[in-house]
Order: sequence, then C-alpha cells, then structure tokens
Amino acid sequence: MKIQARLVLAGALLCTIALQAQEAAPWLIGPFTRPATGNPVVMPRPESTFIDPVLKAPAHWEALHTFNPAAIVRDNKVYVLYRAEDNSGQMKIGGHTSRLGMAESTDGIHFTRRPEPVFFPAEDSQKSAEWPGGVEDPRIVESDDGAYVLTYTQWNGKIASIGVATSPDLLHWTKPGPAFQSASGGKYAKIWCKSAGIVTRLDKDKGRLIAAKIDGKYWMYWGEGAIHLATSTDLTHWTPMEDANGAAIVLLKPRPRHFDSTFPESGPPPLLTDAGIVLIYNGKNAPTGGDPELGPNAYGAGEVLFDAHNPAHLLEQTDKPVLKPELPYEKTGQYAAGTTFAEGLVYFNKQWFLYYGCADSLVSVVTAPAK
Repeated sequence: MKIQARLVLAGALLCTIALQAQEAAPWLIGPFTRPATGNPVVMPRPESTFIDPVLKAPAHWEALHTFNPAAIVRDNKVYVLYRAEDNSGQMKIGGHTSRLGMAESTDGIHFTRRPEPVFFPAEDSQKSAEWPGGVEDPRIVESDDGAYVLTYTQWNGKIASIGVATSPDLLHWTKPGPAFQSASGGKYAKIWCKSAGIVTRLDKDKGRLIAAKIDGKYWMYWGEGAIHLATSTDLTHWTPMEDANGAAIVLLKPRPRHFDSTFPESGPPPLLTDAGIVLIYNGKNAPTGGDPELGPNAYGAGEVLFDAHNPAHLLEQTDKPVLKPELPYEKTGQYAAGTTFAEGLVYFNKQWFLYYGCADSLVSVVTAPAK
C-alpha cells in the first residue's frame, strides 16, 4: 500500500475511533434519536387569538412561528412552554412580539395546546423590559417545594436581559424582575445577556428533575457569545461569578473549526450527575473556518462536563454536535441557515426527552435512553 493511501486510511480510522469515543463517553446524555412519527410537535396556528393586555385588542399571538421551548414534568405529563411570535412588527428575526404558549402530553410527543398564551408582556413592572419585543427563549426548573422558576429573555427591541418568573401551577406567574438586577451595583442591567439554565438533579423519589444545590447554593450557566456562571440562594436573585477585573468569568468560548466557532450559548437546565454537571449547549457555526459538516451560521447542540464540586471547572467537551440540522424543516424557516436549538430537557417514562427549536420556526423532540 502506498504511503499516501496508508495515511488516508489511518486518518479515517482515527476519525472513527474519535467518534466512537465521543459516543461512548459514559457521562454523555444520549445518543439522541428522532421519533419515527410526531415531529414537529408544535407548529404555528394563525387562527389563535387572545386579548392582549397592552394592546387591549385581539392579537394573533402564534401566527408566524413557534419555537425554542422549555419543558417540565408535572402530574405524569410533559409540559412544554414554547416561544410564539405574532404577526406584528417587521418581517425579521426579533421583529415581532413573543409570548409563551403551553402544551401538554402524556407520551412526550403528541401534545394538546392551550388556546391562549400563559406568559406574556403586560401592564406590569416589567413592561419596559418586555415591550414590544416580548418574552423569549424560556428555561424552566422545579424547586424542592414544588414551585416553578422560569428564566427567559426580556426583549424590548433595544436590549436583551435575563428575566426570572415564578409560578405554583405553570398558569399564574409572578415576575420578580431581571435575574441580575441587584448584582454588582446593577451593572448587568446595561449589559446584553440572555440564555440561562439552572442546574438540576434527578430526584429518584419524585422521578423528575429538581433544582440542585451545591455547597448550599443554586448555580446557573448563562450567556450568548460565551458561557458564564452565577449563583443564588433563592433561585430568583442571582450573582454572576466575576474575575479579578470584575468581568463575568468565561467558561466556554468559541472554538475555531468546531460547530461552536462563532459562539456557544447556554441550552436547557444542566444536570448534576455522578460524573459531574452535564450542560447541553447550543453552538453557532462560523461562516468560514468552522465545522465544514454543519454549514455556515447553523446552530448545533453539544455537551460539556463540569466538575460537580467546582462548577466552574471544565472536565470534558464534545468535539462534534450531538444534535444538528438534518431534516428539511430544521434547515429552512425563519432562520435560513438552520438550527436545532435545545432548551428543554426532561426525564420521562425512564428516558430523556430533549425539546428544541427548528430554524426559529417549529418545535421538535429527540429522545435518548436513560443510563
């Protein structure tokens, strides 16, 4: 065999071994597979209307796009809170008003939806942060006492911030305000920040994910562009961890020639396991110099493992995405480059369900066996 052919064969073998090693890593959640039927699980409904409390008029609240979902298990059902965009504003990304709809399912795949949104901008203390852009990209966790804590993006058309809301039943919500409003003298109120997931654990008695405490504190991974870390004692007021210069510490940043070569972005609430903290995150590929298998500007999801005793210490990270746009509706839509944007992870019927947005237009799900 010629030397060149041997090198090609050796390279292919190494790639195969590397892929198998990634798939076989015991800490990974996955591998994920798409159900044979049922996807997309949530699609727009132009006929849906409700009386908007700000407009004081009917709004077609889920007319254009339904995407980027949070997910939680309650009463042996999966509840998905999905971002829905109306037909107002400008025909561009971020140009419409977003509200959160809710759907429920007994099998995690086939959903029944409520006719009106359950979370939306209103004449309340958060209106200036949420109107006219709305409430976007939710993540949700359950606390030890059975209450629900929602982290979401507040978007007023000028600046994005991380908002927190609480609910006893997923229907009635209280908005304490921005997650970082009292941190570092309020400086984070002036900084663009979004995408926040609170660390969870699998409660074996309850059979579902619950917000986890480590060293007496709750932990939250957050950020778009880079991924940072924050802590809290009450799940509503959060303090970003900072370096010696007073900047939010950076745990993940772009990697050339990888699927996250433009930036990483925090995904669904991370999971505390025996191996460490598993964070599923979303990566945006670079137009040039990124992962050639993904496509320019496309989003795929990867996984990273942090130390359970030191949540800022990175242990391992996947080189390839564990979920990427493959189907036509994941590659075409409002976001033409394609996305599989993961935001909702639940343990249900002894397996994992991961809910994600497709091209900023639809909601789909993948599943994985529980280890």
